[in-house]
Amino acid sequence: MSAPGQAGPPLPDGRLVEVADDVYAWIQPDGTWWINNAGFVAGDTSIAVVDTCTTERRTRAFLGAVEAACPSRSLAYAINTHHHGDHTYGNSLLPATTCLIGHENMRAGLLEDTTLGSFPRFWEPKPEFGDLTLRAPELTIAGDMSIHLGDRQVDLLHPGYTAHTNGDLIVWVPDVAVLFTGDLLFPGHTPMVMAGRPSGAIDSLGWMASLQPEVVVPGHGEILDAAGFAETIAEHEAYYRFVLDEGRRGMAEGLTPLGVARSADLSEWTHLLDPERFVLNVHAAYGELSGEPVVRSAALADAVEWLGHPIVTRV
Repeated sequence: MSAPGQAGPPLPDGRLVEVADDVYAWIQPDGTWWINNAGFVAGDTSIAVVDTCTTERRTRAFLGAVEAACPSRSLAYAINTHHHGDHTYGNSLLPATTCLIGHENMRAGLLEDTTLGSFPRFWEPKPEFGDLTLRAPELTIAGDMSIHLGDRQVDLLHPGYTAHTNGDLIVWVPDVAVLFTGDLLFPGHTPMVMAGRPSGAIDSLGWMASLQPEVVVPGHGEILDAAGFAETIAEHEAYYRFVLDEGRRGMAEGLTPLGVARSADLSEWTHLLDPERFVLNVHAAYGELSGEPVVRSAALADAVEWLGHPIVTRV
């Protein structure tokens, strides 16, 4: 076992799981920092990919699995659920003919991202990104839209407010009741809302639940059935309400977000991976309650201070 603050060996590449007829999840364990889930939906002759991965190696493994599963079908569309690099940096490895789709705010957020060229000091070791460049969506939407893969409809849905980010999309496959949530769900992990709003994250839970999915592919963590989805929804809501309550306590007591994190009772959440995200989430709560923007570098610096070492990566 690695000592605190030291990276262990890189985690394995993902596994492809057919969760319904011609609907696949690419699950990358254990879903910690920079290690996401992706997937794809296939029609008779074409495919829509949901997200890419952080690094060249991981994205090539994913796209290789797509090709092996459906070798005769074209990769017509790719959908980004939000702008964060673990879901988007592999975009440049998609075929040039693939139409890349995202929310208009997601495109703007990705174009402002400088991480590939200047990796921040808050994580160690630096991921081996490989030969990647930013590729932003060529097609952007402001609300909802549907694409059609032959007779199969795939719905791209925006909550209408800021949740995990201000440009979240979920991907809903109605004929088989499969839902790709992006980072609106983190089963088994501490949810994160540093770039969003805790109240919006709460609202998004009921919005997703209203679809009544039978299979759910989260942005990180394991695939959920209906019962697991309901449990995760309840846990996420309780967690985000806790974050907001702690934010109110801290503001009333004149504490900094780091002071809140150091004094909070986190015993109810020790089973969740990546506990340092609580610090980031308190910054988001302060931002929502005060109306002031979150300073990402300050939030991450506080998370490192709380941990006592840089955030560990195993990409």
